[in-house]
Amino acid sequence: MNRTSIDFDFSKKNVLIVGGSQGIGALLVSKFLQSNANVFYISRNFNPDIKGVHIQVDLSDSKALELKLKRIKGIGVDILINCAAINYAKQHDKININEWERVFQVNMSSIFMICNAVLPSMKNNKYGKIVNVSSIAGRHRSVVSGIHYVSSKAALIGFTRQLAYEVGEYDINVNAVCPSQTKTEMFFNTMTKEKERELLKNIPLNRIASVDEQIYPIMFLCNDVSSYITGAVIDVNGGQI
Repeated sequence: MNRTSIDFDFSKKNVLIVGGSQGIGALLVSKFLQSNANVFYISRNFNPDIKGVHIQVDLSDSKALELKLKRIKGIGVDILINCAAINYAKQHDKININEWERVFQVNMSSIFMICNAVLPSMKNNKYGKIVNVSSIAGRHRSVVSGIHYVSSKAALIGFTRQLAYEVGEYDINVNAVCPSQTKTEMFFNTMTKEKERELLKNIPLNRIASVDEQIYPIMFLCNDVSSYITGAVIDVNGGQI
């Protein structure tokens, strides 16, 4: 199916994408580069196929991330997109505390640390866009993901709303998107064909989202045409909830 794309212009904007080496993040790096932005991205592993300036750090290691924050602060970030996450398909009684804490470190605590690193320059410039990528699981529940993933994504929604409230006076917009299952590496690693067929029964649009369909709502929230939207949580889920 052919869909019309949207041309954005992010000339002279410094964009930082957290989790930019695969999935939604990787395509965001590509699209922002095509839109003339200066793009930096954070990931644990370097992907030679991804352009932009790579900042290598394991987000599950808070001390390692702390060492990178000085460099992150020096970028002068105009637009921050937090889309890094880890997920394990386990029931609650199969999760130990170390795994719980690792999921929350990557999916929530690292976002808190990075937001605090970029916000001083945004406040000084009276300009900033932050988009946090939550999940349909954080809005509802999940038939696949573990309770630690679902809880972290629900927490990210509350974080988004509160941060939007606290920084609104500086003309900084903070929003979240909640994608449903999308054809990314994470999807193929956690979803069996049988579960995919069951999932389709509950999707009014009767298909799994492509990565392309998830990035344009994010880019819209990063554009100045959305300047009066903040604290919003946008569902991109094919009508599931």
